[in-house]
Amino acid sequence: MPEGTRAETNAGAAGRKPMTTTKLRSMKAKGDPITVVTAYDYPSAQLAEAAGAEVLLVGDSLGNVVQGRETTLSVTLDHIVYHTEIVSRASKTAFVVADLPFATYHGGVDATLANVARVIREGGAKGVKLEGGREILPAVTAAVSAGVPVMGHLGLTPQSVHAIGGYKVQGKQSAAAAKLLDDALRLEEAGAFALVLELVTDELAAAITERLSIPTIGIGSGPRCDGQVLVFHDILQYGLDPWPKKFVKTYANVGAVVKDAIAAYVRDVKQRSFPEERHTFHMEESELPPVYGGGNGGVRTGGEGEES
Repeated sequence: MPEGTRAETNAGAAGRKPMTTTKLRSMKAKGDPITVVTAYDYPSAQLAEAAGAEVLLVGDSLGNVVQGRETTLSVTLDHIVYHTEIVSRASKTAFVVADLPFATYHGGVDATLANVARVIREGGAKGVKLEGGREILPAVTAAVSAGVPVMGHLGLTPQSVHAIGGYKVQGKQSAAAAKLLDDALRLEEAGAFALVLELVTDELAAAITERLSIPTIGIGSGPRCDGQVLVFHDILQYGLDPWPKKFVKTYANVGAVVKDAIAAYVRDVKQRSFPEERHTFHMEESELPPVYGGGNGGVRTGGEGEES
């Protein structure tokens, strides 16, 4: 990035005021699309915020893109707290939301609130995201009553991937669509400040967006949601052999650039063309004799077989 462009981007980020749930709701009312990007570490959070993302989501998708696992089910609360603390430390203006991982909000209100408290207190998140509909309403209500903003998540819910039969589009049949719409309305009534719709048909996502007063954030759910979210690594194609997804638009092939750069480094080392003189430090000549066995450095001053 040219220096002038970098300075302008940083200045723009510095000039923004912190995002709030009230502002997000106002953006929906004004028809101003909301941008959400997942972030898992300090540099990704810095870059996403500087680029203009209003919400940073510390998703349990870190199980896939950071830990290399097939599902999100093995992600623990400790993992989420760790990554959220890093992202929160990097963020100055974006609204940081953290996923509550699998089975951390189904064990009763007290257990749920204890887990929410860790993400907020230790992780520094401003809100939490929970997957599911009517079955998680007690957890949503409890968290909201405790003063914690809750983002809902309907459609394809990765934590229930085995129960719903895999990664497939949701809401294709009228009965399933009616249930998702009802769940969305219940989540809003319970106090959710926003709702992620993942892999939901465009028609259903548009209907839910129209019925709700809270923002909808789509991923693979068409253009008529109030905002969109993509995974950091998908936007940048950061990694080898990424799983192709119809709903993802890749904006750069960072993985190829990184691999080529490291390959060039390996080649330079093998050919002894790195480090060069400009990368090297030297001693003063007066300090050299002890290093090479001369002078009074106590290394070796006598003939063969003699020691000083």
